[in-house]
Amino acid sequence: MSLKEKLYSLIILTTYLLCCLLIFNHEEEQPSIQKKHTELTPSSIQTQSFINQKEKNKFVQNPDQIGKLEIKKINLERPLYKIESPRNQVNSNITILKESTYPDQQNSLLILAAHSGNSSVSFFEKLDELEKEDQIKITYLNQEYLYQVTNIWEEEKNGYIHVNYQEDKTLILTTCSPTHENKQLIVESKII
Repeated sequence: MSLKEKLYSLIILTTYLLCCLLIFNHEEEQPSIQKKHTELTPSSIQTQSFINQKEKNKFVQNPDQIGKLEIKKINLERPLYKIESPRNQVNSNITILKESTYPDQQNSLLILAAHSGNSSVSFFEKLDELEKEDQIKITYLNQEYLYQVTNIWEEEKNGYIHVNYQEDKTLILTTCSPTHENKQLIVESKII
């Protein structure tokens, strides 16, 4: 065998050994990759989605936060922010309308608005499930106020809400009607 043939055989043998070594190393790495994949079980996926759902319903304490709205019947708990706060806007939170007076004032009229529908900020998406005598809790400056639904109606969307205001502490919740275009749903409740 000539020197050239020996060199050629050596190169082929070296190439073969390198290929074998790469294949062997690749097979050794596979179990650890598979092991990582097997750690993600259906129960861990369910747990993760449950945690994400819990986090969605949670809210972070903010210096502009003055209280919260709770309606157990529709599983709603959301923070309320000062009227002048940049967080007090319908595109990101439940909004206290500027015409409102806070519940610690005599004969207060608190008006809250939020989106309905199915977006991430549709906090009043289930407002139409409320009925007369359902309860709504407002926490304002660490004081709880319990209201009871007294009236539910829809009216044309024109920028105004027509309320038959009496000298009671009143809470109004409003959103777009889920069933009638160009109408708004209004839920009126009185302090109990």
